[in-house]
Parts: sequence; C-alpha cells; structure tokens
Amino acid sequence: MKRRQLLQAASAALVLPRPSWAQAFPAKPIRYIVPVAPGGGNDMIARVVAERWGKLLGQTFVVENLSGGGGVVACTTTARAAPDGYTLMQGYVATHGTTPATRKVNYDAIKDFTPIGMIGATPNVLTVGANVPAKDIKEFIAYVKSNPGKLSYGSAGPGSLTHLTMELFKQETGAFMVHIPYRGIAPAINDLIGGQTQAMFPGLAAALPHLRSGRMRALAVTGKQRSPQIKDVPTMEEAGFKGFDAMQWYGSVGPANMPADVVKRLNETQVAVLKAPDLAEKLAAEAVEPWPMTPEQFGQYIRDDIARWTKLAQARNIRLDE
Repeated sequence: MKRRQLLQAASAALVLPRPSWAQAFPAKPIRYIVPVAPGGGNDMIARVVAERWGKLLGQTFVVENLSGGGGVVACTTTARAAPDGYTLMQGYVATHGTTPATRKVNYDAIKDFTPIGMIGATPNVLTVGANVPAKDIKEFIAYVKSNPGKLSYGSAGPGSLTHLTMELFKQETGAFMVHIPYRGIAPAINDLIGGQTQAMFPGLAAALPHLRSGRMRALAVTGKQRSPQIKDVPTMEEAGFKGFDAMQWYGSVGPANMPADVVKRLNETQVAVLKAPDLAEKLAAEAVEPWPMTPEQFGQYIRDDIARWTKLAQARNIRLDE
C-alpha cells in the first residue's frame, strides 16, 4: 500500500508546474556595473535607465562604476559573476566592439556574456575645422587628395571609435590623412578648432556645441537615418557610402548562461523603459536615441560590430598589443 502511495505521489510531482525563475525575479537588488568612472555620458545613461528599470521591476539597481583597462576590469568582473540576473553590465561599443577587435583581452565579448538588450546609440559626425574650405563630402575628398601628406585628423586615442571610423573612411575613399591620437575627445576637438588638425569623427554629443557655434562644420553623420539634432546633415549612406553605419552604442549584458525567462523579463522591462517619452528627452542630452531590441537582435548586433572592426583592424594593420 505504501509503495502504491509513493508512486502516486511521485507521479503527481512530475506533472506539477515547475516554478519559473522570472516569477520570483528579482528578489533582491541588482548590481549594475558601468565600465567607466562616474560622470560623463556613459555613466549618465546608466543611471537614468537603471533608476526607471528598477522601479518597473520593483527592485533597486545599484550602479557600480568599475573603470580600468578600457573596460576590461568591468567585463571580467561581470563575466565571472553568477549568471542569475543579479549582476548586469552596461556594455558599449568599446567593450563589445572596438577593443576586442584591436587588442587581446582576457574575456570573450561574445561567449562570456548574455545579451539583454540595446539601450540606445548616437552617431559619429564627420567634421572639419572652419578653415577647411570643403562644404560637403565630395569637396572634402577632393581637398584631401589634392593635399597629399599635408592633412591630419585627430582621435580620442588609438583603437577608439573616432580612430577606427576615420580609418574606415580612408579605406573607402583612398584618401590619406595622418592620424594624431589624443588622450580623450576634448583635446582632439580643441586642436581641430585651432587648426592643428583638419578633420575628425567625434560623437555627436561632443561635437554639437562646436557645430552650433560655427567653429566646426559637419559634413555627414554615421547611421542609417539622419539625426534629429542636425537634420540638415546627410548620412554617410546618403553621401554614397553604403553600410557606413558605425555608431556609439550602449546596451545591457549579463554573464553567459543566464536563465531564458530571467533574460526575457529583463528585456521586456528594459524595452518598456526605453519607450517612455520622458526617457527619450533625458537621453537627448547625450544625443542618444533609444534603440530597443530583443536579446537575439542585440546579440547579433554585437557579433556584427566586432566583425566589422576586426576586419578593418586587420586591413589597416591596427593592433594595439604588439
């Protein structure tokens, strides 16, 4: 009799619905790692999104700034965390795009992470100093080619998006300019305005004040659509550069092998946050447009971005750890 009762109990247990991780998630605060120091656009985006995301999930997001190694410290910390959804990170174009493409790092930007979702992106802008006579890309290319070896461009540093985007432009046009790397975008912009360099590809947020003052001129923006901040400036694609959609992007990732239902809950709530009109207004301060994606779409975007910059780095012999 006991044996029969035990078998019946076991059979009943097999058909009972298993509790979903997402039903109980989150049961405690979520650690949100930002791979840069406090202050600046990347940090601001993280805090604005995390505050609203936490309210929607009913738990606090604890933002933790882990700068160092160009994002390597944050990436390794995140990759080694328990894949339970309680440690997330704000990945961006450097940590999951340009850095793995140009140097050896102790993490795999694809295999060691679970993509949650894209947050948003801002274009880079092909800009020239006020003393450069070109008014559009066609004129600029002609100007560069008619002054071989005489012109230079600035970047925020070797291997940065500002560096690689201009190298992509040089590759596609056959134009030659000397690369002058700076320690950050601000000094690079200062020298462009001062005439020490002639061109660069800064992010739109950094460029806007100088474009509005007339000290710099925008010739085109990256991305598939014109920026609402400078609607009269064409995209690189409109100017004839098909697929030239390099972007400064931000998104959320977690450690590899997170439960699918937890990822789904995190993504759905993040997308809801991104669709709120007041968030778009906040992100506009950094010229970032919300860009919601599914985890699958975001994962593919990361793979494509790494492939794009790896191919360019190989073609242009850009390797920063040799």
